[in-house]
Amino acid sequence: MNTLRASLRVPVARAALAVLALVLLLALLGGRIAPADPLAQDTAHILGGPSADHLLGTDYLGRDVLSRLLAGTGLSVLAAVEAVAVAALLGVVPGLLSVRFGPAGSWLALRAVDSLMTLPFTLFAIAAVGLLGNGLHQAMLALGVLLAPLFFRVTRAAALGLDRAQYVEAAELMGASRSWILRVHIWRKVLPTVAVTTAHALATGLLTVSSLTFLGIGVQPPAPTWGGMLASDLGFLAQQPWAPIPPAVLIMLTVGALNLLADVLADSDRTGAAPATARARRVAGRRAASGGPSVQGGPSGQSGPSVRGVPSVQGVPSVQGVPSAPGADSTGPAPSVPDRKEHDHVPHPA
Repeated sequence: MNTLRASLRVPVARAALAVLALVLLLALLGGRIAPADPLAQDTAHILGGPSADHLLGTDYLGRDVLSRLLAGTGLSVLAAVEAVAVAALLGVVPGLLSVRFGPAGSWLALRAVDSLMTLPFTLFAIAAVGLLGNGLHQAMLALGVLLAPLFFRVTRAAALGLDRAQYVEAAELMGASRSWILRVHIWRKVLPTVAVTTAHALATGLLTVSSLTFLGIGVQPPAPTWGGMLASDLGFLAQQPWAPIPPAVLIMLTVGALNLLADVLADSDRTGAAPATARARRVAGRRAASGGPSVQGGPSGQSGPSVRGVPSVQGVPSVQGVPSAPGADSTGPAPSVPDRKEHDHVPHPA
């Protein structure tokens, strides 16, 4: 939550969130606020330009472009969210648990993840659709499986750095269960990293969904999608050269807003300790100004009064017969060592 609050203070993050909120609103209410039926055909106005009845014109079947754009927002966004949800479920939980797999289990898990990361998204989705059937859920399941290694690696790397922290070891020594430690100590610190990965994965998923629907995979015509609208408009560029612009702009704005939000979250996570450090310095400065206890080498460069019951370094009495360190105060003058020649002189026999 601290990372999110720090991100909200950045103007770029607020602009990105505003764009994403608008896209989410269109995804939820796009079909209801559409001015016309997105599937209704008007053969009298085929490839018509913008007008009062059709603000963005009509396509090659006389369907209202604005209505199809609004209705297609829900399918495109829902598909990307479904793919990322599957990826997070398959990647985050095993990534957290993998810190306790042991050497052999970790090696097997990492090799399986590496093998999945070598597969291309589009080709794997096409193969999965060919095996499971041409449907949106089948394509998004395949895409989620390919995105899961990203979540696994990121979550595992963040958890490994926290698993051997001193407060985690202290909790284990006090008898805390492993599930409680993962939930309370590790998950809270891993969550900002997972949020950054989720934003990037949503952008990647939306681009992949648009690519698949552009090829006619996952969604059956005449259901409107952003990628499907791009594909249908490319065949009539001579009559409507501006037709691909509306869906392309929506894709660019959404993906750009997700990437900007991910970058701001990452920057806020890296600089999250700065406000706490600044507050600690201000508290130390106020204590020093009010005459409270301070630490040697503080802002003033001098050692303040010692804490009750703990003698300060200056003023420690020197051990008898051992000279004090230079500049240190002692309770009395250090005894001088007798001259070696006088003390060790042995008379020469007569």
